[in-house]
Amino acid sequence: MTVEKTVPVRALSRRSTLAIGGLALALGLGLSPAQAQQTVKVGLILPMTGPFASTGRQIEAAARLYVAQKGASVAGKTIELIVKDDTGTPDVTRRIAQELLVNDKVSFLAGFGLTPLAFAVAPLATQSKTPTIVMAAATSAITEQSPFILRTSFTLPQVTIGIADWAAKNGIKKAMTLVTDYGPGIDAEKAFKERLTAAGGEVVGDIRVPLRNPDFSPFLQRVSETKPDALFVFVPSGVGAQFMKQFVERGLDKSGVRLIATGDVTDDDILDSMGDVALGTVTTHHYSAAHPSPENKAFVEAFRKAANTRPNFMAVGGWDGMHLIYEALKKTNGATDGTALVEAMKGMAWTSPRGPISIDAKTRDIVQNVYVRKVEKVDGQLYNVEFSTFEAVPDPVKAAK
Repeated sequence: MTVEKTVPVRALSRRSTLAIGGLALALGLGLSPAQAQQTVKVGLILPMTGPFASTGRQIEAAARLYVAQKGASVAGKTIELIVKDDTGTPDVTRRIAQELLVNDKVSFLAGFGLTPLAFAVAPLATQSKTPTIVMAAATSAITEQSPFILRTSFTLPQVTIGIADWAAKNGIKKAMTLVTDYGPGIDAEKAFKERLTAAGGEVVGDIRVPLRNPDFSPFLQRVSETKPDALFVFVPSGVGAQFMKQFVERGLDKSGVRLIATGDVTDDDILDSMGDVALGTVTTHHYSAAHPSPENKAFVEAFRKAANTRPNFMAVGGWDGMHLIYEALKKTNGATDGTALVEAMKGMAWTSPRGPISIDAKTRDIVQNVYVRKVEKVDGQLYNVEFSTFEAVPDPVKAAK
């Protein structure tokens, strides 16, 4: 079932905007033709139900927080968010995008919780010349599917090469990989293998687990039998707690096999609920709620007040996606020609809650710092505490072409 929430945010206070969601539609709020000409619609397509609903909730909350803090008016235009639930199903994503373009006449498409969902919309973005902002999905090739796609999330190779470098420098000679079997997982597996091998290490086994309803136990048995120095893991946001539980149930936490991962596994959204078993896990990623900058401290505090939870890396992707849209509209003086907006976005740079970021003018992909972190207790709660930084990392797959 598709859940639609259409909210003309200019009429709402900050707190009301964040709280009442789809009530505006239910009340039948509409815009006159004159108002409609002054309104820029952003179609936000997210998994709001199903196994990846946490991704949708984080991004929606961040996007609404951005509008509430910055104001719903930019360059003389009123921003209207239209949030729709695609349930994480590509066919539904494509149908919703068509409806947003044809019926709602949106000027931007945004969101996309998983790679197949972004791929499903790429031909529509090209045909309609609509700027399409990927706020979550992380397969490297996504931005190559349409000249109208830009990204404010990350790519898996971008955040994987750092943990491979760290492993090589910290005595890990033989590793296994365990990744979810879809685009980002395959990207992560390839990047880790190539980087560790180039540094003199060896990957002694690779495991791919299903995207939906994964049972890690039989795969972890292989790890237990192989006994590598370390197990490198990538799973989608929201799945890390299940993986960690089964890692412990198999006794691997006491086996001498070191767990290393991309930050999806120790996602801020679920990290504290994992318990002390997560302590000491080393990961690399582009965002931690514990990132020690004034911009992030303000973001975390506001997000907690608005959404009653800790922001994760999906939230910061949504926040920066809205920033990209706002700043592009300022550059075009409110004009919504798709080609002009994409040109305005290319090369844009700003300070995000995650640190300095920019949009590569050639690839339309994000360039950002990647941090090495360790799970530690801070004020009684588990956080990914950063202790080293790889600065201004582009997507290495595109950089190598």
